[in-house]
Amino acid sequence: MAEYIWIDGSNGVRSKTKTVSKAVKSVDELPEWNFDGSSTGQAPGDNSDVYIRPVAMFPDPLRLGDNILVLCETWDPDGTPNKFNYRHEAARLMEANAEHEIWFGLEQEYTLLGAEGWPYGWPAGRGYPGPQGPYYCGVGTGKVFCRDIVEAHYKACLYSGIKISGINAEVMPAQWEYQVGPCVGIELGDHLWMSRFLLHRIAEEFGAKVTFAPKPIPGDWNGAGLHTNVSSKEMREEGGMKHIEAAMKKLEPRQVEHIKVYGEGNADRLTGKHETGNIDKFTWGVADRGASVRIPRSCAREGKGYFEDRRPASNADPYQITGIIVETIYGGLPPEQ
Repeated sequence: MAEYIWIDGSNGVRSKTKTVSKAVKSVDELPEWNFDGSSTGQAPGDNSDVYIRPVAMFPDPLRLGDNILVLCETWDPDGTPNKFNYRHEAARLMEANAEHEIWFGLEQEYTLLGAEGWPYGWPAGRGYPGPQGPYYCGVGTGKVFCRDIVEAHYKACLYSGIKISGINAEVMPAQWEYQVGPCVGIELGDHLWMSRFLLHRIAEEFGAKVTFAPKPIPGDWNGAGLHTNVSSKEMREEGGMKHIEAAMKKLEPRQVEHIKVYGEGNADRLTGKHETGNIDKFTWGVADRGASVRIPRSCAREGKGYFEDRRPASNADPYQITGIIVETIYGGLPPEQ
């Protein structure tokens, strides 16, 4: 069984299963397929065929054996990328700038909800728990919720070869984080999208809902982000700090363009409070979690390393995030031939 997975018109994941006649060793062995794009917000009803082209495959941690998960790009009948296919241009940007050996690591925050849409473990009737403080990296009943789901997801990602590098409970109860990376270029987006698919699929087994909303609960609660760590070959070498500082100068004038692709509802999160910068102003600093971009203290001390863009919301598309970062720092693409 090959589970074909794609990104729909509302920034979610869809999938359907194809029976293949033998074990698949390479994504190149898999055929193109299609689906009804009018039912996923990706095509009109009178021209609804959208084609899915396999681009990456992973062992299936749920069906096991030779069964696989297949990540696909979406294409229109005229041979052009579907308007929600953000991977295509991002992959071209990564290829054009391969000489810089750009590494990415993304920190995916999310919140687990019960069937009624309220965070797991919170008092019934839409009540509120005690204030934030004991929940971050917490241990014990009343401090963490749904660890079984989180652990199952972690192990599933490891089985599939997804480059998940860790997990932790977050500041708001029922909110968690996992990290993917470091990955080179387009691989980051592929691995993060597949990890999201598995998170939804495993939560389904427990009757839980996953929300990537950047501010799932209004008020004095931390929002959810997709902090993006970036490092190029030049930044990792001796004297790399000057390349990091040069990147800051390029990022600052494109604040508006970046915010446009850094997730829906991000204005509710980027308020300048709860460890965020302000959505209208670009700032950066060493060890400053209230800045748009944070330079880790260890990197400043060593004079090389990476930077963390803290602006992306938890529901942002990783292809768009990594693509615009590469474009801003290293330049765009010539017209496609």
